[in-house]
Amino acid sequence: MAETVQAAARPMDTGRLWVLPPLLVLAGLFFYPLSLIASQALTGDAGPASFAHFAEVFRSQLFLGALWHTVEIAVAASAGCLVLGFAVALVIAFVPFPGAREVARAIDTFIALPTFLAALAFTFIYGSAGVVNGALIDLFHLETPPVDFLYSPWGVILAEVTVYTPFVLRPLLAAFSLIDIAQIEVASSLGARAPRIIREIILPAALPALLAGGSLCLLLTVNEFGIVLFIGAKGVITLPLLVYDKAIQEFDYTAACVIAIINVALSLSLYMLYRTTIARFGGRNAGVV
Repeated sequence: MAETVQAAARPMDTGRLWVLPPLLVLAGLFFYPLSLIASQALTGDAGPASFAHFAEVFRSQLFLGALWHTVEIAVAASAGCLVLGFAVALVIAFVPFPGAREVARAIDTFIALPTFLAALAFTFIYGSAGVVNGALIDLFHLETPPVDFLYSPWGVILAEVTVYTPFVLRPLLAAFSLIDIAQIEVASSLGARAPRIIREIILPAALPALLAGGSLCLLLTVNEFGIVLFIGAKGVITLPLLVYDKAIQEFDYTAACVIAIINVALSLSLYMLYRTTIARFGGRNAGVV
């Protein structure tokens, strides 16, 4: 009885109420719009809820082609980011040269730049009337531009590698800073060459950062829209671009919502992969990635 009286007299824990404002903001800005998109995808124009529209989209060759291009470009660009990021991080971290820290900071600034900037810059450099084609045409008296990869999937991949490599480089440099240089010096004094040192000392230490950076790049490149739209590669349609085409150009909002839901599901799966990778392999270094 005394315990009941004490429990009744205990003041209510009002601290838990602070969870309501962020939940309300999330509900208004994210979950409610997402529910409208899901409702449109399931019911179409006020019809009964079903997965008929999903089945129709999955039978579309245009959607299957967009899905293939999305995965193909994302995997290739992420692989390019890993290779380039690892090579650049190795040089910056282990090859002493003046200004290494400033170079790393300069590369870091790419994170703050809009993604279409790389596509615009590549147009000036590798476009049909760009610097490279202009110089080659003048030099060899050619009639057509010899460099024409920009308006193909390779142009999109190269632009995405340029934009997203810092997302691999940054955690790698943090991971490299935790490696005991004495290990490398001892291995080198015992006759180990650079490839063996990289394979047996540096790469195992960098593996969590590589996995986390690669997962993040995969997540970002799957949803990339600006670069694909700006370059306008022939025959290259990705899922975000297909959503734009269906909604803005064809006014087929049901198909656009279905593709958007599939794109969201794909993105959430990759995000779970990213978080799982950090939790499983990050260990004590998880904070730096």
